[in-house]
Amino acid sequence: MPHDVTLIATFAVGFVLAFILGTIANGLRLPPLVGYLVAGVLLGRFMPDLVASAAIAGQLADIGVILLMFGVGLHFSVADLMAVRRIVLFGAVAQIVVATAAGTALAMLWGWTLGASLVLGLCLSVASTVVLLKALEERGTLQTTNGRVAVGWLIVEDLTMVLVLVLLPAFAEVLGGKVPGAAQGSGHGLLVSLLVTLLKVGAFGAIVLTVGPRVMPWLLRQVARTGSRELFTLAVLALSVGIAFGSAELFGVSFALGAFFAGVVLNESDLSHKAAANTLPLQDAFAVLFFISVGMLFDPSIVVREPMMVVLVLLVVLAGKALFAFLIVSLMGYPLSTAVSMSAVISQIGEFSFILAGLGLSYGLLPQTGSDLILAAGLVTITLNRFAYSAADRIIASIAARPALKARFEDARAPQLAVVEADLETARARAAELAAAHKTLSPEELVEHFPMFASLSPEQREVVLLHLQPASAQPGERVIHRGDKADAAYFLSAGEVEVSVGGQHIRLGSGSFFGEMALISGQPRSADVTALDYCKFLKLTTDDFNEILRRYPDIRTQITEQAVKRDEMNRQQAEAAAEAARASTGRGAGRPDAPRS
Repeated sequence: MPHDVTLIATFAVGFVLAFILGTIANGLRLPPLVGYLVAGVLLGRFMPDLVASAAIAGQLADIGVILLMFGVGLHFSVADLMAVRRIVLFGAVAQIVVATAAGTALAMLWGWTLGASLVLGLCLSVASTVVLLKALEERGTLQTTNGRVAVGWLIVEDLTMVLVLVLLPAFAEVLGGKVPGAAQGSGHGLLVSLLVTLLKVGAFGAIVLTVGPRVMPWLLRQVARTGSRELFTLAVLALSVGIAFGSAELFGVSFALGAFFAGVVLNESDLSHKAAANTLPLQDAFAVLFFISVGMLFDPSIVVREPMMVVLVLLVVLAGKALFAFLIVSLMGYPLSTAVSMSAVISQIGEFSFILAGLGLSYGLLPQTGSDLILAAGLVTITLNRFAYSAADRIIASIAARPALKARFEDARAPQLAVVEADLETARARAAELAAAHKTLSPEELVEHFPMFASLSPEQREVVLLHLQPASAQPGERVIHRGDKADAAYFLSAGEVEVSVGGQHIRLGSGSFFGEMALISGQPRSADVTALDYCKFLKLTTDDFNEILRRYPDIRTQITEQAVKRDEMNRQQAEAAAEAARASTGRGAGRPDAPRS
């Protein structure tokens, strides 16, 4: 039966073009997303009959936005942000304000409305976090102080843009636009609309941030314990897309905000790394579709029709933003090397600019010319960004080579940066402590401590670890009481315990396990177990223990065999002790008759 395949054609041709052009861009040491944008331009301008409509392309872009924002939230760290707060909270906001004012003033000179000018200015004020992270990783500077400051700066920019996305619908009508689906002529003033918007966002945030941390990580853990990778990935997608859609339908907030909150909540879970790893291919795929769909809406003739507009917009991004950041960081008293690095970082625009431009178009605030200017600026500035980093390196090296400049603008300002470095070090230490407190064992360490799990694959060991519950005991603390009902098996990962059974006292060290026989037999505990020093355990409850043995028969066999060997060893030790006691009694009885010296 014949049917419409334009959506399939969009996926197929879009991905093929994106792969080819992304590979070429990567070979030229450019971010691959330059290739993705160009692929969208080719697809939209030269293959209009082959691809899906702009409406469908827009929905694909929305899915890309959801997964992009979910990824941003999933990697968002309040601790990392607060570590560089002294420089980024004021610096990033000040740079956004100045750059937005410059872009707005430029558009007003062209005769644009205030709404269109403001949207253009906001789009030009924010840089791409995706481009930044790629550049820092390639240069190996992500973990340096300047690298961490740059990431924190762009996180503040991202958060500011999230706030703009939330508030823009409330201001759209005042600025001359119209929110799709809103009642015509509602008569509500700006303050009422703003208050309603903030109440909706506040209610949504309160529900997600109070209920979410209790429900979402628990749900993911239960799904992860099934051992099904596809179910776990589906659960993460259902939560991210479901919360984004629900937030838009129930609270009237944007898809982007809902997805961001979902990522932030899951970031607090110990399964956040697994969620990120499992959804990364889908995030990447739909991010490619997002940039393709943005490119499909771009009219490259803007370069010929309005060359002066393009040049002026590029000047704002490449020169204006770089200068603003340099002056702001310098005036705050930080070294010139930091100021120059930040100038290179923000001399580009990216995904948030495209998201905001799309929103401005849909609200009737931004003309198509504005959207084309933003995309043209994005293509050019992302392409040239690597040259900005090279220029920054040369400037920093030149300052270091001049003792007078270095002493005045680097060494004299070093104490200011040292405070930030100390905050970063404190944040690293706290993160390490928190990770250690929640850490059980890695799949590799599980095998090192307990060889019985060596027959399992790494994925299966992860499932086992999800069933294991951490516990600890102080020296002298009774871990198991004889006669109690069996409720868990214990795997000793650190420390030493003493097992008292049948008059014998047996010591077990790290790598041992105990308490399993009562679970297998269903009988009460037959021994007392006491911690001899500080001990760390991994517990398996009765249900989880039986589930592990059912799922992995090899482990059941090994546990049973080791338990039998241990019982036999205990029996032999008991017999040896009894024989020694009888022999001692016999020697004691014969002493009176022994000859005296």
